[in-house]
Amino acid sequence: MLVAIACIQLRLLCNVIDGLVAVEGGKKSIAGPLFNEFPDRIADSVLLVGAGYAAAVPSLGWAAALFAALTAYVRVFGGSVGLPQRFIGPMAKQHRMAVLTLACAATVVEIALHWNHVCLIVGLAIIAAGSALTCVTRTRALVRDLHGTPQRAEESGHA
Repeated sequence: MLVAIACIQLRLLCNVIDGLVAVEGGKKSIAGPLFNEFPDRIADSVLLVGAGYAAAVPSLGWAAALFAALTAYVRVFGGSVGLPQRFIGPMAKQHRMAVLTLACAATVVEIALHWNHVCLIVGLAIIAAGSALTCVTRTRALVRDLHGTPQRAEESGHA
């Protein structure tokens, strides 16, 4: 669990440094968004699926990973149709990683005290449910934005 906590925090640190180098360092490239998003999806999946197996509930880890990927998909889809990407919702990346870190830390305590190991399961359930809610929240906002954009209405013939 301690290694998992370190990996989670290093993942977030790498993401911040990458963003700073790209934006502040003037190192943006045409492929930058791809290399920013793709490793995030892999890291989310590895961490969440791994947590599911560690909690002996692999299907919950897979569900959390799927919903985490869908949160990014909905956000990026908005960008692909010309809308600003919205990072709204209760379980964005930093929230998922905070919950997973807390669940791992609580599991360390559970192990030390020889308690039942439920914190990791609860953490994954919160991530899965929160990510699903984030998908709904972002999709609803995307639909509102699409209907509220005059150019989109004109293109579809509904102006």
